[in-house]
Amino acid sequence: MEQYPYQPPEPRRPDGPAAGSRQGDERARGQGEGDGHGHPHPGHDDAHTRPQTHGHGHGHSHSHGPAAPVSRHLRKVIAAVLIPFTAAVLVGLVVLWPGGAPSHKRTGVGFDRQTQQATVTRVVEVSCQSVNASGGTPAGDPSAGEGGAGAATGGTCKKATIRVDTGKDEGRTFTEIVQPDQSRQLHQGEEVVVAYEPAAPKNLQYSVADVNRKFPMALLAGIFAIAVVVVGRLRGVMALVALAVSFMVLTFFILPAILQGSNPLLVAVVGSSAIMLIALYMCHGLSARTSVAVLGTLVSLLLIGILGSEFIDWAALTGNTDDNTGLIHGLYPSIDMSGLLLAGVIIGSLGVLDDVTVTQTSAVWELHEANPAMGWRGLYRAGIRIGRDHIASVVNTLVLAYAGAALPLLLLFSIAQSSVGAVANSELVAEEIVRTLVGSIGLVASVPVTTALAALVVSADRSDPHAPAGAAQPAPARTGRGRRRKR
Repeated sequence: MEQYPYQPPEPRRPDGPAAGSRQGDERARGQGEGDGHGHPHPGHDDAHTRPQTHGHGHGHSHSHGPAAPVSRHLRKVIAAVLIPFTAAVLVGLVVLWPGGAPSHKRTGVGFDRQTQQATVTRVVEVSCQSVNASGGTPAGDPSAGEGGAGAATGGTCKKATIRVDTGKDEGRTFTEIVQPDQSRQLHQGEEVVVAYEPAAPKNLQYSVADVNRKFPMALLAGIFAIAVVVVGRLRGVMALVALAVSFMVLTFFILPAILQGSNPLLVAVVGSSAIMLIALYMCHGLSARTSVAVLGTLVSLLLIGILGSEFIDWAALTGNTDDNTGLIHGLYPSIDMSGLLLAGVIIGSLGVLDDVTVTQTSAVWELHEANPAMGWRGLYRAGIRIGRDHIASVVNTLVLAYAGAALPLLLLFSIAQSSVGAVANSELVAEEIVRTLVGSIGLVASVPVTTALAALVVSADRSDPHAPAGAAQPAPARTGRGRRRKR
């Protein structure tokens, strides 16, 4: 009985004392461990079982993480695929890295305007007819024309005095007439964004362009960050850091590189691959399980890129369908707008793909931990059943997200009483259809691909004769299952 304090903490299999005795003898012969008796030590069963669940067993530090590490052989196989891929991404970042967005002369149209911060200091009600008769309506107000009806009927307008708070004209004031039927009404004390046109007459150089929403947007972002950290704790913090890094890659690499004239598809592939590697490994740790999710995401992105390229070309989608894309094409004619559309499809699909591949990989890993005897076919069948439920909700979410974003456009087609075929044939809607369906096909394909990869990895690891002794014993899962059976 003196050897009990030196026994490894693994409990016997829940198949019964005979199975425990036989496996104990095998461990004793193969590793120089085990009691060799096949009988539980009184008072030690729970004491040894509970610490294992939390990863405090002797020589089994791998159980601290979400999954036991795989064998050295499988780590080499995974590294043989991912290391060259990571190196290629790094080379792509270096080669395509821009020196910054190229400068251009501002057009004063849309977002390409000089803007300053301002405050509405005074608002008074005046007769629309009298204001127009005195010539007080500033021509620089793009929305002033909307109030023609109000002026003709002698309605009540608002005369707002706005003070410029930033820039070389700080402290300067100007007036603007707000018609009663304008969608944006100004109020005293309201912070606004004003557009500046230096070529216009001095009294018409400034006009209200938008409302200053910085505070509510910052407050909402703060609530989001607090919620993520409170619920996710350390994982939540890492997720926020990964999100910040993703925005940095988008802002400092993808957008300037495209504006500089690089191939949008190549830039999107390199940038999204960098985001994928950083976000997945930062949020889920450097492990074989995360690597399998990376591989599944990579295969799915490749499929999305091929399908997107073929169908965007086949459907003759130009990517130049609205004022914003038209402005981009006018400022930078060298940009391939159809390539930009495909780049958006790839980047837009990446976020949902990460969710699907990580979930499927985790599901297969947990199934293996719960039943180590299950082969790769059994793991695949069980994992794919989970994936079907997941993919059904994810595809519906993706379609509804795109439909919600395009709701005003769909409403216009409804007002025009256009047929479904005419609506779908419009390039504006066809872009969204191709974007949605190509992304959804990639999501659907990611489930069987990732599930098969994860099942092959964990099942091959179980039977690997070169696996370390500690890594081949999934003690925590057997412990949990044994306790459930006792209930």
